[in-house]
Amino acid sequence: MRDRFGRTVMILVLSLAPSLVAAPLAAAIAAPAVPVRYGGDAARDACDTLATVTGLDPRGDNYLSVRSGPGGAAYREQDHLRGGQQVWICEERGVWLGIVYRRSTTGADCGVGMPRRRAGPYRGPCRAGWVHSRYVRTIAG
Repeated sequence: MRDRFGRTVMILVLSLAPSLVAAPLAAAIAAPAVPVRYGGDAARDACDTLATVTGLDPRGDNYLSVRSGPGGAAYREQDHLRGGQQVWICEERGVWLGIVYRRSTTGADCGVGMPRRRAGPYRGPCRAGWVHSRYVRTIAG
């Protein structure tokens, strides 16, 4: 391009900071949520394993990400759990665990401690999501 005096002028185009674009873009292309399923056995509790969050790095972020599906960054991070938080394991997919958990130490019964003949997606009253098994230790079940 030339200016009004005939000199060649270069135009510098600044792009948006990658962090401003990456987060909305990642959310827009995240894999669809995979509901945690529970039940399916009339002789066993709907989610028959009680576990605790453990092994978090206190020098790191010191929380366990709860995701919307079994597979890490491809799925939306929907919550964080701290060490010692108890969870019920409802299903396993490789190294990923489908869990149900209370958001606080008090609250409603999650409804997973008794048999449920039909398997289906967990819909509450507690929360559900997916965590990596590396940071979960079985307490009972």
